[in-house]
Amino acid sequence: MARIRIGLIRPLIWVLLLYIGAIPAYAQTAQEIARKAFTSTVLLVMEDANGQPLSLGSGFFVRDSEVSTNLHVVEGAARGYAKIVGQKTKYDIEGITAVDPERDLVILKISGARAGAVALGNSESVQVGETVYAVGNPQGLEGTFSQGIVSSIREVGNDKLLQITAPISPGSSGGPVLNGKGEVIGVSVATFTGGQNLNFAIPSRYLRELLTTTGPAKPLSQAKRTKAQRSILADLGGRGSEGVVGGQLTWELVHAQSGSYAMSLRNQLRENVKNIYCLIIFYDAQGIPIDVDVVHYQGLIPAGLAKRITSRVDGSVQKLTTSSGSMSPRTKVEFRVLNFEIVN
Repeated sequence: MARIRIGLIRPLIWVLLLYIGAIPAYAQTAQEIARKAFTSTVLLVMEDANGQPLSLGSGFFVRDSEVSTNLHVVEGAARGYAKIVGQKTKYDIEGITAVDPERDLVILKISGARAGAVALGNSESVQVGETVYAVGNPQGLEGTFSQGIVSSIREVGNDKLLQITAPISPGSSGGPVLNGKGEVIGVSVATFTGGQNLNFAIPSRYLRELLTTTGPAKPLSQAKRTKAQRSILADLGGRGSEGVVGGQLTWELVHAQSGSYAMSLRNQLRENVKNIYCLIIFYDAQGIPIDVDVVHYQGLIPAGLAKRITSRVDGSVQKLTTSSGSMSPRTKVEFRVLNFEIVN
């Protein structure tokens, strides 16, 4: 009888061991998820026709040489490049292979880039209270990883949005939101600057559907919505802080090298904005930052319009960045909109 009992117990032991051994394939630590996600997440830098920075954003590989991000990150850009987190190589954006204007999603073709795709999870099975991780480049701080929970699943018209507590800031838009298995269950899209931990992600279900429509790369100029197309974010009253952009810096005086300059703040939103904070970073000819200036514009900029504002840095910055007799810097100038208020 003892032999029979042992014979019956052994298969049960093997089943138990197999079950225990399978757990790590599903549950991952936050460190493991972050390490893997960084190899597939990119910093996106978009530029206008004059080569001036237009916006910063995030994205992630969904296929070989194809990156997903938000449409509003690339909308209005003439060109741009992607840089994998932790690497120095910059990859040119060839164009768009698919776009969903209503859900603020776009797929980009990246020249020469090779990185593993992030697995897409099932956003339909996401539950309130579930732990999630947001990966991106907030304020240009490359490779930021943050933890939170799903705080709500919002109905927006016929669509859904995931409300999460994992922080999202300007530059995070387009980055992946991951579950405990390291799968993408959402795409970071917006935050309400007037609230606390009111952050939103586009469910991965819509991204999975978009991937079935990809085709040959088209120019970035086609990454836009028509007047008849309504964004999923419109019903929430606004999008992320990328909706206001800075650019077009020129010096006020050509010969005096006084350091007084003018720049444009452009409101891309459908709502009026005010109380705008913008960080301007000046680089020398070697690409090294040499000075910064924080501009606080308290006035109002109506929806869809721009405002020309002035500020000042040390005169040596103008001398180091600009050819004699020129009004425009010859070196890189970077604009980062840090915050603003939406006027309802």
